Amino acid sequence: MNALHPKYMDLSLDRVWRLLDAIGNPQNELPPVIHIAGTNGKGSTQAMIRAGLEAAGKTVHAYTSPHLVRFHERIRLAGDLITETALIDVLDKCYEANGGAEITYFEITTCAALLAFTRTPADYTLLEVGLGGRLDATNVVDNPVLTVITPVSIDHQQFLGDTLAEIAFEKAGIIKRGVECVVAAQDDDGLEVIERQATRMGAPLFARGQQWHVAHEHDRLVFKDETGLLDLPLPILPGAHQIENAGTAIAALRALGYNEAACEGAVTVANWPARMQRLRKGPLIDSAPGAEIYLDGGHNPAAGVVLAETLATMSDRPLYLITGMQNTKDVAGYMRPLAALVRRLLGVTIPNATATLPAEDTVAAAQSVGISSNVADNVADGVNAIVAECPNARILICGSLYLAGSVLTENG
Repeated sequence: MNALHPKYMDLSLDRVWRLLDAIGNPQNELPPVIHIAGTNGKGSTQAMIRAGLEAAGKTVHAYTSPHLVRFHERIRLAGDLITETALIDVLDKCYEANGGAEITYFEITTCAALLAFTRTPADYTLLEVGLGGRLDATNVVDNPVLTVITPVSIDHQQFLGDTLAEIAFEKAGIIKRGVECVVAAQDDDGLEVIERQATRMGAPLFARGQQWHVAHEHDRLVFKDETGLLDLPLPILPGAHQIENAGTAIAALRALGYNEAACEGAVTVANWPARMQRLRKGPLIDSAPGAEIYLDGGHNPAAGVVLAETLATMSDRPLYLITGMQNTKDVAGYMRPLAALVRRLLGVTIPNATATLPAEDTVAAAQSVGISSNVADNVADGVNAIVAECPNARILICGSLYLAGSVLTENG
């Protein structure tokens, strides 16, 4: 499938429409769709919406990308990861129906996911945008029950544009005529674009700071909208930024008519790996018994900001980073918010990632923002070097979901 198109990414819907038509237009037979776009927080927000719906007794399909360890993670059928047999069947059908024509890997696998969703009954389908929104392969459902836009920031400029307004325009492309759109906190430039698109489409907005509000008060999450106030536990997903993601998920559940029990399920049950995930077993932990090791897949400047905010609230331990990033990212922009907190950074090359930034370049970017850093051959060597220097270190492995996936695979 990777060989079917010369480019990894080529934003267009023409090839998707052609293949969907060839396999019977499964996008028209899906259970009610909730479509989610945004730069940061899409995965966490989707996980919390799914947890809330399941707490209300509903069955939910979910599509997300990229995967961390196995492709199957991208397709969840009525709560369960797709089986090997079912995955092979839909991939084979799409590959055969495509007839060797040009199509990207993400496009053909998205078509396969949509086909899989029609074969298992469910109450809802959660579709997470892969990149952008307007021309993303998931943007093929005419009448979703709800659209959601998480915070928009600068990322993927080579595909989406150089300004926040241009990127927000691409994200706002998922807004559908007459369909309510839940909007997370946005910078003014991005919100203006989203509001303009919603007006053009006659789509009601349910926006953070206008129709709904969320806050952390006295170790509780307090959510307020036009129908009342909810006093809920803090999100089980770690990090101050998860308050905002939880607010967006709760707003979505409220827009769909769900009660407090569903909203509490969203914040207390959701699970989303590689988002400040504490590693508690495996070879890395065995090699560093006195250290704390965390894993995070954030990779843009906005992710660096929320990561720094989270780390600043944690108990006092020396902080070390093991970082690998892709060559399409603003590496210095990601690291700058972290610089004041970090004792040292070890740069690694992401294993088996074609777009990885060489470790030496990651180190140079870290040094450019004032972080003491050097190269490690791999994550395991980095951990060993850190604990030799500081046995009780807090070690954060970060910078890319591809690095996170590699760590989860190798650490067991």
